[in-house]
Amino acid sequence: MVRGVLAADAQAARALVERHREAVYRLARSATGDPEEAFDITQEAFVAAFGALSRYDPARPFCGWIAAIALNKCRDWARRRAVRRFLGLPMADNAADWIADDAPSPETHAASRQELVVTARALADLPSSLKDVLILRTIEGMSQQETAEALGISAKAVETRLYRARQKLLEMVRGEPRSRV
Repeated sequence: MVRGVLAADAQAARALVERHREAVYRLARSATGDPEEAFDITQEAFVAAFGALSRYDPARPFCGWIAAIALNKCRDWARRRAVRRFLGLPMADNAADWIADDAPSPETHAASRQELVVTARALADLPSSLKDVLILRTIEGMSQQETAEALGISAKAVETRLYRARQKLLEMVRGEPRSRV
C-alpha cells in the first residue's frame, strides 16, 4: 500500500487510512481525552505521514510509525493547550462526551461515568513519557518490542515506564499520592 501511495494512487492512500484510522483515533483520544481534538489530531497525523512517506522504512511496521507520528501530534496539542491555559484563553471541558450511556440505573450510570471521567483525565494528565507507553501497550495492544521501536527506546524502558505509568495512574485515580514516580 505504501508503494501505491508513493506512486500517487488515491485508492492506496484511502486503503492505508482506512486500515489505520481507528487505531490512530483511539490513540489520540486516549492521549487527549477529547474526541474532537482526537479527530483533528488523527487527520494531522495522516497528513504528516503522507508528507514524510518517502522516509518510511518498509522493514518496520507501518502501525508503529504512524503511532509515533500521532503521539508527536498529541504532544504538540498538549503544548498548545498549556500555552492557552497559561494565557488564560478558555478551552471547552468536554472530555467526558464520548463516554457511552448504557448503565443499568441512573445511580450506577453516574458513578461509572464519574470513574471514567476521572480515569480519562488522569490518563491525559500523565507525563507523555509514561502516557505514550501505556496507550501503545494497553490500549493499542502493541507488543513491548513494537512499542519500543515506535518510541525509540529500549524494551526494558518500555517495561519500566509501563509499570510506573500504571502506578501513577492508580495513584491519580485514587487521589492517594504514594510516592514520586
